[in-house]
Amino acid sequence: MRIAPFAVLVAVVLTGCSVARTADRAQPSVPTFPAGVPTVVAPPQAEGLDGRSAADGPQVCTAISAELTARLGVPVAARSGAWNDGGLPALDLCTLLVEGRPVTVGVSALPRQPDALGRLLTGAGHIAPLTELGPEAQITESRIVFITADRAVRIAPAGGIDQGHPNGLDRAKAVTIALAAKDAVPRVLRAARQTDPTCQLSNSAAEKFIGASAQLRRDYRVHGALTCIWGTYDATVSIVEAFDQPTIPESQRVPPPRNAPIGSPGYYIPEEGELVFRLGRRVVRVTALTTPPREVSLDALNEIVDQMMPLFLR
Repeated sequence: MRIAPFAVLVAVVLTGCSVARTADRAQPSVPTFPAGVPTVVAPPQAEGLDGRSAADGPQVCTAISAELTARLGVPVAARSGAWNDGGLPALDLCTLLVEGRPVTVGVSALPRQPDALGRLLTGAGHIAPLTELGPEAQITESRIVFITADRAVRIAPAGGIDQGHPNGLDRAKAVTIALAAKDAVPRVLRAARQTDPTCQLSNSAAEKFIGASAQLRRDYRVHGALTCIWGTYDATVSIVEAFDQPTIPESQRVPPPRNAPIGSPGYYIPEEGELVFRLGRRVVRVTALTTPPREVSLDALNEIVDQMMPLFLR
């Protein structure tokens, strides 16, 4: 593999250094992009990171699967891994399988914010109260949200609720799952800070974007691939590495995403606050989000990941 020349090229682009002139050619220019304001509240999900290959640690799904099997009268299993979505609010996620139908359970990694349930209901469809779970609980065609132990919780069946989809659930089952989760969350809350020394390389740049010391850290490895997340109530930054991904789903968008001068290929997606690029067998996603939304430039995303580039170029 010709890694060394490629590494030099990437380093030159990221640091803004000029490419040396040759005797008979003009200096090439590096493309620039206007900054953009993200329109999302959570980064796109990394390919394959759905609970089948995620991090160890306490989680709701394993705590309630046996109870739900008895209460629902159908097989309920829990995938062993958990992960964090790096959203606003950032959710610790796990997956239940109800007769093989996936249900994602998310618990806010920081204590609730005044608008936490509103953020979790963005794009959820028709909203109705769900008094069984408390005065603030809501149910829609796609999810249930509520507060317990000062955390915001979201229950999201893959096929929705009462939608007739093969992967969906009826309302009664969805509410039963939510009630079990409400009781279990206080027993399995995770500490706000979970760190990996490698992520410290980008700590100062991430906190510079956030504008404060990170209240939330979620650093972990899945089969060797690294995830780093820094967060506050109003901002999150994430770097997610994945190995051997055959595709970059973002490349299939219509209209196509903007090319970025990093990786082979690389894309800058300002409406999602995202830079995604391939380096050999690695795909790396760098995301920065705030509420209220503010511009996320390509330079800002490059600065966040720059100190970790030697790791990704190995």
